[in-house]
Amino acid sequence: MITRRHFTALSAAALAMTALPARATTPMHVLTSPGCGCCHAWADLARARGYAVTVEELTDPDAQKSERGIPLELASCHTIEADGYIFEGHVPFEALEAVLQDRPNITGLAVPGMPMGSPGMGDHPSARYDVIAFGGEAGPGTVYYRAGTPQPFNV
Repeated sequence: MITRRHFTALSAAALAMTALPARATTPMHVLTSPGCGCCHAWADLARARGYAVTVEELTDPDAQKSERGIPLELASCHTIEADGYIFEGHVPFEALEAVLQDRPNITGLAVPGMPMGSPGMGDHPSARYDVIAFGGEAGPGTVYYRAGTPQPFNV
């Protein structure tokens, strides 16, 4: 017999599952800078979160990033292709997953440079840096997420 408590628990579990991205079915292709360990550290974090990750080394980083619509001033050491979006650099998974779930009209997100404490660079929750949306409605770049702040999406 299903009680109200069982029904409530099952409903909450179903709702939680629909709110999560379909990680195992979301392939990620990570293009890494030659010899860069933090690129592989980010890819390992993605695998640990359940994503299907493939890794390839960039052969001409500037050209390959430009081909994908990444403004070179937003460039970092690695580029991620996932579900029609581009994620440049050490993008936190909370921001990446929000894009994959909400499907905004942007090309992708970028974390320029290699901020200490970002995923793959120490992954420290108090690290502060901006995640920039670019392309589509975001134009050449607007702040999408502020890592290390109490309300990172209220920018």
